[in-house]
Amino acid sequence: MADTSDFRNGLIIKYKNDLFTIVEFQHVKPGKGGAFVRTTLKSLRTGKVLDNTFRSGEGVEVVKVERRKYQYLYRDGDFLVCMDNDTYEQINVPVIFFGDGVSYLKEAEQVEIQFNGEEVINVEIPVFVPLKVTATDPGFRGDTATGAIKPATLETGATVNVPLFIEVGDLLKIDTRTGGYVERLKS
Repeated sequence: MADTSDFRNGLIIKYKNDLFTIVEFQHVKPGKGGAFVRTTLKSLRTGKVLDNTFRSGEGVEVVKVERRKYQYLYRDGDFLVCMDNDTYEQINVPVIFFGDGVSYLKEAEQVEIQFNGEEVINVEIPVFVPLKVTATDPGFRGDTATGAIKPATLETGATVNVPLFIEVGDLLKIDTRTGGYVERLKS
C-alpha cells in the first residue's frame, strides 16, 4: 500500500475497482484546512478520464505492471495476434487495447504490452511509424502556395491528408496518436 506522496505521472493505481494511470497530479496546501492532491486519472480499461481529489497521505493501491516487448503478427477478427520476442509464445490481444492507432500498424511492428499478472491491461504502440503511399491523386506544379492537402492511402489501408507533393511510393512518417502526416522520409 502506498500513499499520495508516492504519486508520479504514469503510476498505475487501483481505484474504484478499476485500474487507472495518473496523467497529472498536483499537491495543494490551502491556507485553511488540510492539504490534498488533485489528480487527473485515465482508466486503462475504458480510456475515460476523470478528475479526482485525494486527501494528503491517503492510502492507495499501486499496481505492479510488467512490460514486455511483442511483435504484432496479424489480425484475427476482433483480436491482434502478437508474439513474445523472447519466448516466441503467441497471444491474442483484443483490438480495443490498441486504440485508434491500430489502423497504422503493419505486420512485424514492435509493440509493448503491459500485464497485471497474466492479464493484459494496456498496449503501447510506436508513436511514429514509416508507411508507404499506395494511392493518391497527382499534385500539380506550382500549386503549393496555399498549403493545400490531398488524401493518400497508405500500405495498411488507412487514409491520411498529405501535402500535394507526395506521390505514390513515397515513404511517410505517420503519428499514430493523431493519424497525421509528419514528414516524407528518404526511401
